[in-house]
Amino acid sequence: MLGSTTAVMAGALLGPIADPSLASTQVLTRAAPLIHTRPQWQARPPKVEATVLDRPPDHIVVHHTASPNSTDPSLEHAFELSRAIQTFHMDTYGWDDIGQQLTISRGGHLLEGRNRALEAINAGHHVMGAHTLSHNDHTIGIENEGTYITEEPTDELWGQLVATCAWLCRTYRLDPHAAIVGHRDYNTTACPGDALYGLLPELRNQVADTLHRPRAAAASPPAEPSGLPVPRHIFDHGPAIGPRDRTR
Repeated sequence: MLGSTTAVMAGALLGPIADPSLASTQVLTRAAPLIHTRPQWQARPPKVEATVLDRPPDHIVVHHTASPNSTDPSLEHAFELSRAIQTFHMDTYGWDDIGQQLTISRGGHLLEGRNRALEAINAGHHVMGAHTLSHNDHTIGIENEGTYITEEPTDELWGQLVATCAWLCRTYRLDPHAAIVGHRDYNTTACPGDALYGLLPELRNQVADTLHRPRAAAASPPAEPSGLPVPRHIFDHGPAIGPRDRTR
C-alpha cells in the first residue's frame, strides 16, 4: 500500500493549463513508459474507428474501473482485464470500442485502450474516448484497476500512474496541478473513489516532482465520505457519454 501522502489541493482546477516551459514532445517520447498495445492484449476490432482531433486534450481524468481489487499482478491478468472491459463496453453498453484511452492494472501494467490512442498521443493529438460525460472531446481518461472508495491503490499502480501522468503532461505540455482531475470533477459520481480522489493532490505533486516543477502548497484531504453515487455494478464508474457526445 501507499506510504504517507500529503494532500495539496482541495479540488481540481479546471481553468487554462498549458505550460510552455515543459519539455517538448520529442523529449517526452524518449521518456514514455512501457505501454502494452492493443494487439498484445488481443483487442477486438472497433465497430467504428475512433476520431482523432488535430489538437491535444487539456485535462487528464483519473478513473477507477469499479472492479474487484485483484491480488494478481501478472501481465496476463492485465490483458484479461482490458479484454473484459472492452467486451462490457461494446456488448453491454453498445459502444464502438473500449471507452478509455489508457488502462493501468493493479500490477502496474500500462495498456493502450481505445483504438488509435497511441497514434494520437505520439502525434500530440487527441483521440476521442467514452469515459466522461460531455467532456470526451477534450479529456484523456486513465482507468485504474480496482475500487477505491476506502482502499488505496497498490504501490505498483500508483507508481505507474505517476509515470503515465508525467508522460502525458510532457507530451501535451500540461501543468499537472491544473490538468490532473478526477471523474467527479466533471460528473456526479464517486469515481475514482474517495480514497484515490483524496490522493490526487499528492499525485499532482509527484508528477510535478518528476517534471522538475514546483509543488503546490499542502492542504488536508476531505475526512468524510463524499456521499456521491458509488458503482452499481462492475465497470460502472459513473456517467461516461451523453446525447451531445460525438463518440461512443
